[in-house]
Amino acid sequence: MRKLMIVLSLLGLLISIPAFAQMEGTCNIDPPMDPVDINFIGWSFPIADFNAGEVENCGDVDNITVNISLLSSGDVLEQVPLALSGGGDSPYEILHASNGQVGGWGGNGWLMPLNDLVEKYWDEYDLGDIPEAVWDGGRYGDIIYGIPTSGNTLHLIYRSDVLEEMGMDVPGTYGEILEFCDAVGLDNMDWDAPFAIDLSRPRGWELEFFMVLGAYGGTYLGEGNMPAFHGPEGVAAVELMVEVYNRCMGDAATMMTNNGMETGMQQGTLPMTKLWASRAAVMTAETTDLVDVIDFAPAPSVEEGGPLASSIWSDFYFIPANVTADPDLIFRIIMEALDVSSQQEAAKIGIPARDSAAGFGGPYLPASNATAAGGVGNYDKNPAVNIVIAKLSDFLPLTATGELSPQEALDAAADAYIEEATAQGYIEG
Repeated sequence: MRKLMIVLSLLGLLISIPAFAQMEGTCNIDPPMDPVDINFIGWSFPIADFNAGEVENCGDVDNITVNISLLSSGDVLEQVPLALSGGGDSPYEILHASNGQVGGWGGNGWLMPLNDLVEKYWDEYDLGDIPEAVWDGGRYGDIIYGIPTSGNTLHLIYRSDVLEEMGMDVPGTYGEILEFCDAVGLDNMDWDAPFAIDLSRPRGWELEFFMVLGAYGGTYLGEGNMPAFHGPEGVAAVELMVEVYNRCMGDAATMMTNNGMETGMQQGTLPMTKLWASRAAVMTAETTDLVDVIDFAPAPSVEEGGPLASSIWSDFYFIPANVTADPDLIFRIIMEALDVSSQQEAAKIGIPARDSAAGFGGPYLPASNATAAGGVGNYDKNPAVNIVIAKLSDFLPLTATGELSPQEALDAAADAYIEEATAQGYIEG
């Protein structure tokens, strides 16, 4: 019960509105004596775009210039390590990333420890309004590297009218999703695809594998950082993914990016998807004429009653270790962007980090909360996991083309991981 309450708190079901809430869109910071450039880099999705806009508001303060760069997640995860690994001055003052970067970037010494600043501003910005479980996501060991901005998970978004017309219930397992796909028909010209997950890119294959593997009870690494993902649970996970690819998506898989799935639901060309809650949040009357028939449900399991094949994420703002601007100023800009009034507005398009903003969220939240509570969690913060992610991303897509069998792809990823992890010192040679 305690674990469940922590997760529910993470997604903002515990509500208490502090009296000190500031006006949304303001930046209550005294101008610095000398001009300061604040360069922000992060990836783009609705609540992230909103939060970045709140950071940008601090550019209205005299002597502060804010430059916002919103890219794809893949581009950010490529550019930031290149910029920070050399050890010189950071070109960025604020980084937006997620759980997966806490151990890797923090463990590499690229991020500034924030414990002292969090303690200094704890009361002024009511940082206890952010649940402890969320703060834990931004820690590596005892060091706080990440300031929580929002939460996320992946769950079902579906057309209730389509299921009703077909006389089918909302799928609770992947087996039932496959039955739905067969009933709709892969070559049905009314739809882009019967059902979609993100298998449009290598990292999409890896993330889906992580979730399905966890639902089967598998894990990435075992004792001594040796690979554990290429056993029976891993093979079953890839086989299921390939079956979804073949029976539900086919050639349309390349179009089923996160943006493509969001657009397909909004425009009525896709009847069902497993997609981020942050994308579910924008299924509103402002974006679609189908708002009355778009509904939400928890992510599917692989076996009835088993863990849900979905992960839970938190996004964070980080300050690089080698910034030249005043870290105290950077931290206060982040705090102004994530104050209570800003988070209340953000809740309309995503899952805010603050408990007090929960009551401002949308109809997708019950599905998000149930998924977070019943899902497989997130990656271990062991930096060696980043190598696993890279190697699985290289080989898993080859199972869709038939170039490799599921077992061959996993074995190849395991061999490549062992070689790289040994070279980096994660495995004793």
